[in-house]
Amino acid sequence: MTTTEAGTLPGAGPSDDATPEGIIADLTGTDPEFTANPYPYFAKLRALGPVHRARVMDGRLGWLIVGPSEARAALKDPRFSTDQRYMTAWPDMGRSAIGTNMLQADPPDHTRLRKLVSKEFTPRRIEALRPRIQQITDELLDKVVPLGSADLVDTFSLRLPLQVICELFGVPEQDREDFHRWSSQMSAPPNPEAGQAAGEAMAGYLGALIAGKRVGDGSDLLSDLVRTSDESGDRLSDEELFGMAFLLLVAGHETTNNLIASAVSALLQHPDQLAALRTDWSLLDGAIEETMRHEGPVEVSAFRYTTEPVVIGDTEIPAGEVVMAGLASASRDPERFTDPERFNILRDPRETRGHIGFGHGIHACIGAPLAKLEAGIALRTLLTRCPDLALAVDPADLLWRPPTLFLRSLEQLPVRF
Repeated sequence: MTTTEAGTLPGAGPSDDATPEGIIADLTGTDPEFTANPYPYFAKLRALGPVHRARVMDGRLGWLIVGPSEARAALKDPRFSTDQRYMTAWPDMGRSAIGTNMLQADPPDHTRLRKLVSKEFTPRRIEALRPRIQQITDELLDKVVPLGSADLVDTFSLRLPLQVICELFGVPEQDREDFHRWSSQMSAPPNPEAGQAAGEAMAGYLGALIAGKRVGDGSDLLSDLVRTSDESGDRLSDEELFGMAFLLLVAGHETTNNLIASAVSALLQHPDQLAALRTDWSLLDGAIEETMRHEGPVEVSAFRYTTEPVVIGDTEIPAGEVVMAGLASASRDPERFTDPERFNILRDPRETRGHIGFGHGIHACIGAPLAKLEAGIALRTLLTRCPDLALAVDPADLLWRPPTLFLRSLEQLPVRF
């Protein structure tokens, strides 16, 4: 994490050559120390003030809100729009390839879109997936456990949510490897060209998939979204269907993979808590919430855009600027959480649920119940079937992917069964 536009030392304090805009936080993923453990840097930034300039994609400058109360407030403040039309700070940045979706819409458009999607993304429908999720979990472990050791990300934590979300949306089995490859290259592109090519391939595929659902009579979620309407007969347009499918398919497996892998890693590094969980499975929900708080899969929020000048602390953010709320920073708020740097599944549930790992306000993750269901089944089944489960490397040698597109995820999780 650099602290001046010209600085290069990770974690350094402000220097005499700090820019007029203030501290520069580097979120480009080029600092291996920050990638491995960003939390000390967020703490340093909090001590310096609630909001700072930040270098993000392609070296562009935006703003990062690290103050916990300020980040929460920003996620509910209509002056921080998610509609890219308000963004003027990056004039050469084109519109998102994702299309029209809930994450990039403000009320009343957001209200309408979320209402239509929520009709099909109900708690009853999610809970009905439990037997199938359990079956997929068992099948994956049947393959990998006899190996004695494996990378748990590649063989399990990624495979489970990928298969679940693809089945839920009716993605044919023969297309899932391509789908995963495109998704990975979009969320962590090796270079801008690869990311753009993956996005174009994904867009073409989803367009054809939606067209097929329109003429079919499938019972999957995407087919139901094609048919769904409200009391007035309002339906999702083709562009809206594309945007929703893109958002839910990609977010529906990348983040859940991160949650499962991070939970397993944290528990294996805290054997006393792992033992407590195996003794009392009523702690499982708390273990998932604590993972979301302590090592959540999303480090900063999706981009917001100031619709007018906004003052945070002593800093004025002009209109049209790109702003991110520090979810990971807010979820380690020392005023809200006791000993916030400590992973502790035994926290009071009222405290643990105070994290904002799933977002906050109207854009809070609609897929959170599905992610929790998958993580709960995955963790309980894995830890029950594998009593000798252990890390196969020193925790210091675990590799984290650079936080491209806001995600925090393990590259690999080598374990012994």
